[in-house]
Amino acid sequence: MNSKDIISLISKIRESANGFIIKEMEKYGVIGLGTSHGDIIFALLKNEKLTMKELAEKIDKDKSTVTALVDKLIKQGYVEKTRDTEDNRVVFVSLTSVGRELKPMFDLISKDLMTVVYKNISKDEEEDLFKILKKIKNNF
Repeated sequence: MNSKDIISLISKIRESANGFIIKEMEKYGVIGLGTSHGDIIFALLKNEKLTMKELAEKIDKDKSTVTALVDKLIKQGYVEKTRDTEDNRVVFVSLTSVGRELKPMFDLISKDLMTVVYKNISKDEEEDLFKILKKIKNNF
């Protein structure tokens, strides 16, 4: 393998993983959401509410992109925005009850994805891979 192929390979892995996630969500009847929408829901499943800025940092997207993603999730009934009672300029995003109902689906899809990703890979290889990929990310 040519070392220059690493970025192409990472890109193909990401594409395959995203396709897997979308297909699995569709099996559960969640249609029309991309993986970036899933990133937001996943972040909110871990945190009861987040500001738009915190959400942007957690999913590593710019604030304007997050605003567009959140707006779509609001239209689909998964999240809601509320203003901070102490500082009206601060907007929080949180899951609705419909959004919280997605947790079991997200847990299953995450488990299934990890099963596919680490199939035929030892624990040591998994740890080495993570360390190397983290180094590559930090290089940027």
